[in-house]
Amino acid sequence: MAKDNEIAIKVENVTKSFKLFYDKPSTLKERLVFWNKKKADLHTVLKDINLEIKKGETVALIGTNGSGKSTLLKLMTKIIYPTKGKITTNGKLTSLLELGAGFHPDFTGRENIYFNAAIFGLTKQEIDSRLNEIIEFSELGEFIDSPVRTYSSGMYMRLAFSVAINVDAEILLIDEILAVGDQHFQEKCFAKLEELKNSGITIVIVTHSLGSVKQLCNRAVWLYEGKIRMDGNDDEVIEEYMKVCG
Repeated sequence: MAKDNEIAIKVENVTKSFKLFYDKPSTLKERLVFWNKKKADLHTVLKDINLEIKKGETVALIGTNGSGKSTLLKLMTKIIYPTKGKITTNGKLTSLLELGAGFHPDFTGRENIYFNAAIFGLTKQEIDSRLNEIIEFSELGEFIDSPVRTYSSGMYMRLAFSVAINVDAEILLIDEILAVGDQHFQEKCFAKLEELKNSGITIVIVTHSLGSVKQLCNRAVWLYEGKIRMDGNDDEVIEEYMKVCG
């Protein structure tokens, strides 16, 4: 077991459940008559998860849809919180979870760089010094001064990724966002992630692309029906995963 000062993310006995409501009334009459008769089921997405990710590791969370990968990543970012258990992170964290998250649609890409980077803790002076680098990496050109509501999903990804890699994060969490966009920019992103990996940044990535896992990661965690089914060397985990889900 790693020492606490070597651990970037520690997940302890984490369970996450959501309430699912059925028979939602659709008319005013139904709302008045059945106001106290909503049916709700408890859906448990993650079941007593324990996981340690060391500083400097690059880890993939893999599994079929509904296995709990994205939920676990959101718990790590503290967008949502566990029903039971706790998650501890050690280091400045940034995430790429949803396209356009943190962007204001009516402001330009340039303005959103300032807003988004400020959320990650950069001062205006720090953003000023990195602005050209962020814009250049995004390859948005003249579109950087257009409202982001006019952006395609690929343009959103370019801007979000360009900001996230320039905020001096020690932990980077990525959820499938790199599946968006053209091949050229995807390759550029993976090259940058390789650079960040080699610099010692901790990276956790959720992806269905097993090729990306082999390219970038040295460890894979396979989630199956809300539990960790296997955790280890990426090649070994992928081999077992393909036997069951391939």
